[in-house]
Amino acid sequence: MHAHSYPPADDPLFGTVTVELDHEAGTLAVHGEGIPRVEMRRTGAAAAESHVPIGTRDPEHLAMEVGGAEVELRPSKGFLTRTSYRVDVGDHRFIPVSLDGSRLSRGGAVLGMFVSTGDGRVTAEWGDVQPEGYDAAVGYALAAAFGTGAEPAWKLTLDAVLEAMP
Repeated sequence: MHAHSYPPADDPLFGTVTVELDHEAGTLAVHGEGIPRVEMRRTGAAAAESHVPIGTRDPEHLAMEVGGAEVELRPSKGFLTRTSYRVDVGDHRFIPVSLDGSRLSRGGAVLGMFVSTGDGRVTAEWGDVQPEGYDAAVGYALAAAFGTGAEPAWKLTLDAVLEAMP
């Protein structure tokens, strides 16, 4: 993956949303008409993992700001279940729920679904709960930084077993 500004997403509630992702440098910026600016960066000596768009899932090597204020970014390690790929930011939870989609919730209330293959292109579909610009900014950033979706638990388990075999 290379540094790239992708064609802006046309969000039905928040207008134009732009994603700028640089996998090699480990930086991400999300900004748009109706959302606060989000910046995320890989920090320290974390080596870039090719399967993670931002380059790492290690919370010790990630920093995130929303609207200029630093927020605590807590990605889980991701291993045998879809829920093990969740990412928490404050009251928000971003969790894979299908092969290609991840759900964003705030305080347990589902806000919407995001789809991104990890290439910087993100689409959002909002649910019944009215999201705020902050919610959208967090959702777009997490989708772009970590990708969306995950294999079902049985497939992840089988892959782990097969990898461990000689």
